[in-house]
Order: sequence, then C-alpha cells, then structure tokens
Amino acid sequence: MSRAHPRPPSRGVEWEFDRVTFSREFPRNVVTKLLVERAEHGGWELDRVRIGADGTRRVVLRRKIIRAVRTA
Repeated sequence: MSRAHPRPPSRGVEWEFDRVTFSREFPRNVVTKLLVERAEHGGWELDRVRIGADGTRRVVLRRKIIRAVRTA
C-alpha cells in the first residue's frame, strides 16, 4: 500500500490578500458586480466569503505576487 506524500509548496508563489466587507444593504447582484469588476481589472480571485448572522458579507480576495527573477 503506497502513501501519497503532500507536495511541498511551489517555489516563488506568494499571495496578496485583500479583505472587503459589504453591509446587508447591498443587494447580491451589486456585490457580484463589484467583485467581478475587481477580478477583471485587478487580477483578484475569490478566496473566502463569510456571511454573518447580521447579513454582513466578509470577503477575502487574493492574487498571485509574481516576482521577477534576474537573469545573468
């Protein structure tokens, strides 16, 4: 029986995170449009959404940080 070993994290990949909070007064379609705009123009992708008991949406967005490597 073989065991799968977890892959080590890939080198050079780092993430930048941004937290956004929307109050319950924002309709769902407005929140969707705002997040799509950030994704298309800023390169962000959805990482996590949490909806609180009061209806507040806490959204975490992420995007890759690509570091340029010098060549000799």
